[in-house]
Order: sequence, then structure tokens, then C-alpha cells
Amino acid sequence: MSDRQVDGYAAALFEIARAEDVLDRAGDELFRFSRIVESNPDLRSALTDPGSGDASKTALLQEVLGQKAHPVTVRLLELVVAGGHVRELSAIADAFMAKASAAGQASVAEVRVAAPISEEQRTRLGEALTRSKGRPVDVKVIVDPSVLGGVVTTIGDEVIDGSIRRRLEQLRASLAG
Repeated sequence: MSDRQVDGYAAALFEIARAEDVLDRAGDELFRFSRIVESNPDLRSALTDPGSGDASKTALLQEVLGQKAHPVTVRLLELVVAGGHVRELSAIADAFMAKASAAGQASVAEVRVAAPISEEQRTRLGEALTRSKGRPVDVKVIVDPSVLGGVVTTIGDEVIDGSIRRRLEQLRASLAG
């Protein structure tokens, strides 16, 4: 799938979510589900299996998402699955978030943490990033056990690595040099 097609899907999904007035929630859910699919080979395989029909893939989406996701989000994901574009779901979700950010003049920060953080911590982190960037920042948290501890934040092309792993690498380099 070309970048143009990814942008086309993202634009269509964005317009549907905006028309249904669920832009923030749908964006968050698309983003989270895309990362789940990316990190779960069995789920990705089941959703991309050419031998499975659309009905079984839709049933799987219903089973996985159930009442956890907004019905509009589930329908948007069904469109991606029916179109055979599950492998590009992360790119579509990222393009969707970029369109939502541009519409709201906010940046999206992908924050990777080792363990779930509280809503208060998420809010404080968003406020700190907003002050730092001088514009609103929408925080999307991803639990990633490979982080070990601390936080790795990506805003656009900028990566802020505050992980314990990075600190240990810096300490190791300073002791070696």
C-alpha cells in the first residue's frame, strides 16, 4: 500500500470519526489497537489470513474489542480489515492521528512505559509536554515491558529517552571513557 493510499484511508476514517463526533476516542482506540496488532503476531495473522472470510474477521474484531471500543471505532477497523490493510494499520492510525492533530493544532506524543500509569500521571505528563512544546500535546500511552523503567516519548521525529536502559547505557559509556 502506498503512502497515498494510507493517507486516503486515514482521511476517510478521520472524516467518519469527525462526522460521528468521536474523533478523540476513535483516534485513541485506533492508535491503541494498531499497536496491539503490531505486537501480537497471532492476532495480526488471524486478521490477515486470506483463507478467512470477512465475516470471521469481523467476528474476531467483535470478540477482541467487544464493549471496550466505541462502535464507530469497531466499524472503522472493520473497513480496514475488509479492505485487506491490516498490515498497514499502524501507518493508517499514525496518519489519522496526524490529521486529528492538525485539525486541533495539537501534537501527538507516543509515550512508552514499562507499566500502566495513572490518569493523573498522564495528565501531568501532557501538561509538561505542552509547556515544553508551546502547543497542546495529546499523550498516547503504550505499555512496553522492554522499556524496563522510565519513559520513552516520541513527538513527531523527536525522541526523548528517559528510560532506565538509556541511563545505564550513558553510565556505562561514561565509566568506559
